[in-house]
Amino acid sequence: MDKITFGTAITCIDGRVQQPIRNWIIDRYGVDYVDIISEPGPDKLLAEGWPSDVAPVRHKVTFSVKNHHARIVAVSGHHDCAGNPATAEEHWAQIRRSVDLIRSWDLPAEVIGLWVNEHWAVEVVEGAARDASRPARP
Repeated sequence: MDKITFGTAITCIDGRVQQPIRNWIIDRYGVDYVDIISEPGPDKLLAEGWPSDVAPVRHKVTFSVKNHHARIVAVSGHHDCAGNPATAEEHWAQIRRSVDLIRSWDLPAEVIGLWVNEHWAVEVVEGAARDASRPARP
């Protein structure tokens, strides 16, 4: 039997973003399953939150990577977020800071940042090969 593979997605609790993120990770990284860690406005929480608020997310991410051997960890933000009603530019900056934070945890997984735009399509913010037809936002 083949080994089952996992990725980890830190997403908003908004159900509109979970499926596009999950499908994107499965498609781009060829994993079988994606562990979903959901928080309202996770990009802001990780970039600007108190350590006591970040700790439970870190615990869940670490659990996923260590127990499911997730090889990719994606943190995301999205358009029309009730938990983090910021501009797209603010979200992108928070996603980049979140990626830096997660990388500092020194987990044996690739860490990337993703944005779900107003069309519910996934855009790469940080860390993964960008689609050459789409320029990166600031």
